Amino acid sequence: MARILLAEDDPSVRGFVARALEMDGHAVLATEDGGLAAEAILEHEGEFDLLLSDIKMPVMDGIALALRVADQYPEVTILLMTGFADQRERAHGLDALVHDIVPKPFTLADIRAKVKEALDGRAAKTVTLAQQLGA
Repeated sequence: MARILLAEDDPSVRGFVARALEMDGHAVLATEDGGLAAEAILEHEGEFDLLLSDIKMPVMDGIALALRVADQYPEVTILLMTGFADQRERAHGLDALVHDIVPKPFTLADIRAKVKEALDGRAAKTVTLAQQLGA
């Protein structure tokens, strides 16, 4: 399966996501912030299929990490996640670099499906905030 670099500062979310992806047979390297993820991708010479990163993190946020990874390793697919609407808006300017932005909270099925979609190279399904809120 795929090699995934995960950057998430919340230990419970990091563990939940890593376990979910490992259930699908993926090899996951989980880091607790963007700075450590940037070091990991350099150390592994970009040998990842997917970067899955939270946007709002200490040290280096997910947007800075996405820009760095896209510049150094353009073949790595990038998927961001956030629970903050303002962060989602910041990331929408990166449409050419980022496959999709996964809103938090998400279910096990949600994150597994979004990762599969990104790895399969399918176009992301656009869901408006009103649709997410059931309006």
